[in-house]
Amino acid sequence: MTLKDEHHQQQSETIKTAQSSEEPQSVPTLLTEIIVEILTRLPVESLLRCKSVCKLWRSLISDPHFINSHLYLSSNRNNYANHRLIFNTVRRRYLKTCKLFNVLYDKQPLNAIELDYPLKQLQKSVSIVGSCNGLLCIAIDEDKLFIWNPTTRRSNRLPYCGFEPGPGWYVSYGFGYDTLTDDYKVVGIPCVYPGVECDTKVKIYSLRTGNWKEVGDFPHKSLLNDDGKFSNGALHWAVWRYFGSSYSWTIVSVDLGNESYGEVPQPVYDEGKKDLSLGVLGENLSVVCVYRGKCADVWVMKVYGEQDSWTKLVSVPYMTDPGRHQYSAPLFFSNDGKVLLRFGSKLVVYDSKNSLLLEIQNFDKCVQAYPFVESMVSPN
Repeated sequence: MTLKDEHHQQQSETIKTAQSSEEPQSVPTLLTEIIVEILTRLPVESLLRCKSVCKLWRSLISDPHFINSHLYLSSNRNNYANHRLIFNTVRRRYLKTCKLFNVLYDKQPLNAIELDYPLKQLQKSVSIVGSCNGLLCIAIDEDKLFIWNPTTRRSNRLPYCGFEPGPGWYVSYGFGYDTLTDDYKVVGIPCVYPGVECDTKVKIYSLRTGNWKEVGDFPHKSLLNDDGKFSNGALHWAVWRYFGSSYSWTIVSVDLGNESYGEVPQPVYDEGKKDLSLGVLGENLSVVCVYRGKCADVWVMKVYGEQDSWTKLVSVPYMTDPGRHQYSAPLFFSNDGKVLLRFGSKLVVYDSKNSLLLEIQNFDKCVQAYPFVESMVSPN
């Protein structure tokens, strides 16, 4: 069944649920099918108000099938009307957001909005673990975790995971969705510096059960490059192994369905000294291969798990004077060939069709950035 077929099936289920719960004496002025078609195309802010119109509308909008249909339509709009960018500032004290369309196409300085996130205090640091279906996982002071919908402003604090990072080790997290059980999960991996001994048991939190559980040791006791990247039902980490002045780079996966480990083949890179970063574009795993001072090649794995499917999307040129800055993994790739990346603490857009590299104004203190789609998905 395709996503489009699933969307239509979900709409039918929504209508059946609403009709069965409708009061006998209430006669809607429009057919329920038409009401659903209209409501699924509204932004979340309007839907939150529409829930107060009547019991029928509240029942429709609260139905899981409706929420999934709304998410499908919002995610697939070509004008990105429901897509936003959330970013973290230097010192990790603020989270801000703006429309993704404005980032890609508006030449004026961006007007970002500061967000009130859970447990917000200026003396506490906040970091973004990941984004999935309109939900974000954020960490406060690295040990207090929340699953949060910034659009509906609802959140769910996770129970204490039991990690107690000490000298020489830290925890890397990842956030994703298990389609097999319709469950959102958070994975925590202890990362140990060479010569340090500690418990390296990996833990997985299930939103459905509300509990953490251990799933055994991570297969590589080395440094992880970043938080986990979610793609094709699995979280992925770039693992670095150092051998004196040289190193190797491996992509390790954690399947959220069967909670098993795997390894993903990499692209065949060009020769030369390079830096690598792991990311996700849409639903596809991506890698940016940076040749410092020259260019950054953006790769995408179009068929998951198949090395031959790695495709070089674009080669992004460097700015005139890059200094010590370099490109991060790409954040977004538009239908008309615009790629959004972080360059040091700035955001840049490369228009691959016209070979133009543009720096986004008012974006000079960005240390983390994630695109997300506005949704009604609940974090509870």
